[in-house]
Amino acid sequence: MRSLLLVSPEDDHAFTAALESGADAIILDLVGAPTHAASRAQSAARLVVRRRRGRAPLLIVRVDPLATGLAGADLDAIVPVRPDGVLLPKAEGGADVMRLSAMLAAREALAGLGDGTIGIIAGATDTPAGLFDLGSYRDSSTRLAGLALGLEDLANALNAAGSRDGSGNLTDLSRLARSLCLAGAAAAGVMAIDAPFLDPDDGAGLEAEAAAARRDGYSAKIAIHPAQVPVINRIFAAD
Repeated sequence: MRSLLLVSPEDDHAFTAALESGADAIILDLVGAPTHAASRAQSAARLVVRRRRGRAPLLIVRVDPLATGLAGADLDAIVPVRPDGVLLPKAEGGADVMRLSAMLAAREALAGLGDGTIGIIAGATDTPAGLFDLGSYRDSSTRLAGLALGLEDLANALNAAGSRDGSGNLTDLSRLARSLCLAGAAAAGVMAIDAPFLDPDDGAGLEAEAAAARRDGYSAKIAIHPAQVPVINRIFAAD
């Protein structure tokens, strides 16, 4: 898996474009979505499953953080559709992965799915506490497939102006989080997924950032626009 394209299940145009983008995975984003978005996500997820042919996109659902108390309802809606994985934002270590794994197991049983059918990607650097727990993902769950680097939520949590400085370069904090996420993923034996590049019009910036991530050991990168997918796929292609 090289590219993961984040898309809202409520944006029909964006969702259609995502299906045609060539992304290895589509991430349906339920975080902060209105109540009716769950049913839209179900419909969107079913469409992904129906369209699968060969290397068609994997289906990952980004659920609300555990601390919100809303993740259970997200899982109730989406587990019966059998997504390939769940992306948990603001994860704070292996304990959160174990808790999510138990929540998934109960719902898999109700849906007639085998235990462990649905994998987990942890948004591992979205909070300050998360930075200090990156070593705890090792042996947390056989479901764990990757750690995703998050920089914007981390900057917000620290009241920082952003994840980049005035020249567009990653701040010291962002570089620290990037290195720790990579090391945490390697220790856990799972893939490290680079944070999205937020300017869809800056192709050169995306290319440079993706190339640096690949050089340093990241396996994949999140995209926020279909136009970013071909660049990411090319840079993270197997040698």
